[in-house]
Amino acid sequence: MNLIFLGAPGAGKGTQAERICKHLGIVSISTGNIIREALRNGTELGKKAKSYMDAGKLVPDEIVIDIIRERLKQDDCKNGFILDGFPRTVPQAEALDKMGVVIDKVIEIYVSDEKIMERMSGRRVCEICGASYHVEFKPPKNGVTCDYDGGKLVRRKDDEPETVKERLRVYHEQTEPLKDYYEKQGKLYIVEGQDKISDTTRYTIEVLES
Repeated sequence: MNLIFLGAPGAGKGTQAERICKHLGIVSISTGNIIREALRNGTELGKKAKSYMDAGKLVPDEIVIDIIRERLKQDDCKNGFILDGFPRTVPQAEALDKMGVVIDKVIEIYVSDEKIMERMSGRRVCEICGASYHVEFKPPKNGVTCDYDGGKLVRRKDDEPETVKERLRVYHEQTEPLKDYYEKQGKLYIVEGQDKISDTTRYTIEVLES
């Protein structure tokens, strides 16, 4: 299956993408992780993206579309994939359609803004690999460092409260129109994000198998 996961920043779509990928045996493509890797490596793409991300704004379409086009050409995408963080705007969705990429279902993980503010205050990410944790909902095994590589866990600048408010504003303004775009295609399904990650996963799998 070729899937798109939508959801406001902090709704948990990245965590669900990881879990569903394991369930279906497909790959998760997170534009956020690709861009953060470019930031760490100091590439030209990373430098271009940094100023936008620090301000809680979206990275321009032309940069993101080029990233996705190259990623989808790789062999591990042939059996299916989940796009997490792309498309974020209707023009990006139109660009995806023009690439000839057929999307089977679009899942929105819905969580209220109030809950997202509460969740993101506890979010931490690994400095090395970018893996995401939460002090309450998804703590690392030893409570301190990354489970995968022992990297230090930090709060990202774009998880600071004022930046979160701006990211939510941008999401509602620029990304929510995607719901109408995919609803008209008969591909949109909404899953309400639960307090327990496993419950959200169960509801998501039910939607995928329906």
